[in-house]
Amino acid sequence: MLDTSKIKLDFPILSRQMNGKGLVYLDNSATSQKPQTVITAITEYYMNHVANVHRGVHTLSDESTHLFENGKTKIAHFFGAKKQELIFVRNTTEAINGVAYGWGEHNLVAGDVILVTVMDHHSNIVVWQELAKRKSAQLIFVGVTDSGTLDLIDLEKKLEQFGEKVKLVALPHVSNALGTVVPVTKVVELVKRANSQTRILVDGAQSAPHIPITFTKIGIDFLAFSGHKMLGPMGIGGLLVREELLKTNEMQPWFFGGGMIAEVHESHTVFHDDINERFVAGTPDVASVVGLAAACEYLENLGMQAVLEHDISLVNYAVQELAKIENVILVGPNFESNSLLNSDIKNPERVGSVSFLYKGVHAHDVAQVLDSQGIAVRSGHHCTMPLHTSQHWIATTRASFQVYNSKEDVDALVLALKKVREVLL
Repeated sequence: MLDTSKIKLDFPILSRQMNGKGLVYLDNSATSQKPQTVITAITEYYMNHVANVHRGVHTLSDESTHLFENGKTKIAHFFGAKKQELIFVRNTTEAINGVAYGWGEHNLVAGDVILVTVMDHHSNIVVWQELAKRKSAQLIFVGVTDSGTLDLIDLEKKLEQFGEKVKLVALPHVSNALGTVVPVTKVVELVKRANSQTRILVDGAQSAPHIPITFTKIGIDFLAFSGHKMLGPMGIGGLLVREELLKTNEMQPWFFGGGMIAEVHESHTVFHDDINERFVAGTPDVASVVGLAAACEYLENLGMQAVLEHDISLVNYAVQELAKIENVILVGPNFESNSLLNSDIKNPERVGSVSFLYKGVHAHDVAQVLDSQGIAVRSGHHCTMPLHTSQHWIATTRASFQVYNSKEDVDALVLALKKVREVLL
């Protein structure tokens, strides 16, 4: 386990009092808090180095360019990717839209099939619904099992049923509502066995903060992530694209303007040969890149394997303790067995969060009572309405974890849930 007593000191906001009680922040799947090193890196940039990048010949421009390029290198390294495979965006949603416009518009035709999953975030559903409308393609859903895991049998059947028409499989690495870890390696194996030309997009918003990722080795084509969920600033994220798709121009720019061009003529424009430059239209958010690089450094200093082990330990403890509470019904993988208590560190079934129903009480009411006790959680459908509808859940309450959370935070949650019974039942 990480030393959370020391880690919490790195996060200024965690010293706040909420309703007269110490803040217990358990809404990390929505956004994480920021360590002082990230705050300082952004402030230091704005105080001392602000200038536009690449084209200036003065000192500030050189410094800003160095910080931007060095930050990009660090972030790509964190994900085990090549620098030229990283395209900066504002968040995971924009990254997925980027694939729709930069890849889908040029590679899908009428009758093609996109596979997504019932557990997907709306950002990985609505984008493909709209693309399917524009291209007269089909959007097909892969189901989940009764225990909340991806139904690999259903995936295999649909890959076989639609064959070469399946041009894209888009799915989450970790479900933001259930904490389910999708076995990406197995998915890649099934997809490539069915059709080696099918592209695979992974929504890494919920895995990037918790699981070591080596993009160049996992066999996918696209990985989308958000900086703000992994201790970085809001408004910065990334899209990792397999280098071959960039070199062959299978993945094309979808934003256009200055910076990305080699030549502009009245009749046409020639885009930059350098992949690093081709997807940078206009002024980049240098400060946020600097902040995200600092967040990656912070996590690397902790060690992502240690982060994963800490997270699994917290999830297991939360499952164990919440299961003891009358009226609490846990949702997600294997909550009715002890397998989570013996999770395989290399192949965890669940990370990041624990969601539950409280019999007789709406999730929003549960969250409000918890807030009165200084505990921040998330309530609602968590942008996964198809999942909630399929399971006949109106809403769930989600407690989600980060490196600064401890078993004491889980204990505080359990104690506060007893208050729900006192107040509302």
